[in-house]
Amino acid sequence: MTARPLRLVAFGVVTLLAVALCVRLGIWQLDRLAQRRAQNAIVTARGTLPVVDVQGIRTMDTTASHWRRVSITGVAEYDRELVHGMRTQNGSPGVHLLTPIRPLGGAWGDTAVLVIRGYLYAPDGRTIDHAAVTEGDTVRLETLVLSYPATQATSAVRMPSNARAVRTLDRDTLATMIGRPLAPFVLLALGDTVVRDISKPARIPPPAVNEGPHLSYALQWFGFATVFLIGFVIFARRQPRSRPQ
Repeated sequence: MTARPLRLVAFGVVTLLAVALCVRLGIWQLDRLAQRRAQNAIVTARGTLPVVDVQGIRTMDTTASHWRRVSITGVAEYDRELVHGMRTQNGSPGVHLLTPIRPLGGAWGDTAVLVIRGYLYAPDGRTIDHAAVTEGDTVRLETLVLSYPATQATSAVRMPSNARAVRTLDRDTLATMIGRPLAPFVLLALGDTVVRDISKPARIPPPAVNEGPHLSYALQWFGFATVFLIGFVIFARRQPRSRPQ
């Protein structure tokens, strides 16, 4: 076998590997799209359900209550409030207020519910004046039920530069810092998301119900696979044919 056929075979093997990789990544993006559509269907369906009191989901499975709209009335413990640091809203640095609220009624005992109360501008992304952004000792909020994100045990949760700031929402770490047991879900306070005064908290927009970029990414990967195949065909046709001796 001469050098030219060897080069053609080598280029063909590389092309097949590149095409296989691109097709696999395209299929992966389509799988992500299917998952996103399934989640959107759940969010839309649960968004049409009537608002229930947080007492109604106290014993409900977390998966079943995810994305439900609930109201909570309770005592906000601002002295135990934390912040989720290094957040942004409209390109501005800030924090998310993590306020433990003890629902009224006594059924929760010492357990508090962690409420993401809003976004607040903070130049360093971690330091705020907690006393200046209270909303009253007893609050009533309409909220959206979220799940605690999965975190790795080795990830650094606390921010060493601020004793009341965290990098991620790890339930066990937050409960230790707050000094109370926490409910197995997080509540996102709903309301006006426009930042009208940077010294006051604004509500955080709920997760958008859209399909994201997965379809366009899948088409791009399939397009790359097609380009590799076309490139190989052009390369092969330009190779001179060997003549019989």
